[in-house]
Amino acid sequence: MLVKTFSSAVHGINATTVTVEILVCPGIHYHIVGLPDNAIKESLHRIESAITAVGYRMPRQKIVVNLAPANIRKGGSSYDLSIAIGVLAASGQLREASLGEYLVLGELSLDGDIQPIKGALPIALQAKQDGFKGIILPLANAREAAAVQGLEVLAAKSLKDVIPFFNGIHQLQQIQINIEHEFLHHINNYDVDFADVKGQENIKRALEIAAAGGHNVILIGPPGAGKTMLAKRLPTILPPLHLEESLETTKIHSVAGQLNALSSLMTVRPFRAPHHTTSDVALVGGGSSPQPGEISLAHHGVLFLDELPEFKRSVLEVMRQPLESRSITISRAKFSVDYPASFMLIAAMNPCPCGYYNHPEKECICGSTVVHRYLSRISGPLLDRIDLHVEVTPVNFNELSSVKSAEKSEIIRERVIRARTIQAKRFANFLNIHNNAQMNTPTVRQICHVSRSGQQLLRSAMERLGLSARAYDRILKVARTIADMDGSEEIETQHLAEAIHFRSLDRENWAG
Repeated sequence: MLVKTFSSAVHGINATTVTVEILVCPGIHYHIVGLPDNAIKESLHRIESAITAVGYRMPRQKIVVNLAPANIRKGGSSYDLSIAIGVLAASGQLREASLGEYLVLGELSLDGDIQPIKGALPIALQAKQDGFKGIILPLANAREAAAVQGLEVLAAKSLKDVIPFFNGIHQLQQIQINIEHEFLHHINNYDVDFADVKGQENIKRALEIAAAGGHNVILIGPPGAGKTMLAKRLPTILPPLHLEESLETTKIHSVAGQLNALSSLMTVRPFRAPHHTTSDVALVGGGSSPQPGEISLAHHGVLFLDELPEFKRSVLEVMRQPLESRSITISRAKFSVDYPASFMLIAAMNPCPCGYYNHPEKECICGSTVVHRYLSRISGPLLDRIDLHVEVTPVNFNELSSVKSAEKSEIIRERVIRARTIQAKRFANFLNIHNNAQMNTPTVRQICHVSRSGQQLLRSAMERLGLSARAYDRILKVARTIADMDGSEEIETQHLAEAIHFRSLDRENWAG
């Protein structure tokens, strides 16, 4: 007897519906075709044990399983439940009347329990698009899938719960969530705040400018100056996620298996901080079965690279293309996968190996050659993609012991949102440009008009401070953001002066 059930294959952050065809006929052996990987080929033993454990029988006949379309690679153990249901229906132990209305997914344990899967959200989105009535999946993934409105999300703990459902004996638990309530309730759910930071007003100002324009930042300063503490608070002043951004970010984390059973939508911007020993594959994604890397997990959020010069050169260089294109394509011999990677980069580093170059009190023991060699670990093309270079100095005792409360993140965020609103209107008719940091050179020339006095200031800065040619566009972008924060239609001289101030590493002889 031939029976069809439906499952799904995830490629990148999108899903494709897979028809699981099961034929039980006279003969022996178990055959599975349709480009399955080893996890699917091993499913027979899990399925047979699970079916037996819940009180049903595994047919002692020839079983052929086809995963269609056969030209798409399938991987993982999420097909177990769909195959098991199909085997029971093909052997007459389960009614097949409603099998075509639901996607069925889940990994089976030997005792019949259903284990979590990856990619529940993109699968649910595709199920709705393909017109399915509902989706049956593990309880641990149910809240995640329930973010898709207009689709029945049925949660199951065991195979013994699913069989009676298809036989019409009892219903499965339907999971429903209020998206608006869920989204608004957790949208400001941060454990940190800029109000916790004493002093460092100049650095806070730089990070506010970065947030307002979507600019990448590098913080240079001695150990203990507060670089990491400040970086961790950057997401708290970024504009809240829109629902579309939240869905896209959640899809990436879903595919990577980063969501827990209590999660539905990601409502706060991600903050990723990989260790400096990370590999290039872990950073950009990949592997034999490609998975999203840290740059994709930071999509619509912040990627923080602490101790930047300690990262391997090859790891840093692979970021150059994603920083420009805001996506990453991972290619293999037979297929390629695209992952979005639109993130803000914030990096932190010591100015030299000992950490005390340019320190106001402690003496640096590194020679100028050693300092140059240390800084040269970061390539010019990578620095070219970082708009703000900010020197961080230690906080003095008076500021640390002050009882005066600092400005809260929500107040800073309001100013950032106002600046982003101006940019959204400005770039409404531009393709793939949403903030000042994303402007290309022709757009900079079109948007960033500078007065004659401003041009003289820029020329003087280039000559006297030894600023590199690549700094020119970066200064204009940052100055445009500062002007937006001031509500100014024109870039004034003071805006340019502040932008020039944040280009430390472009100055000749900065390191001696």
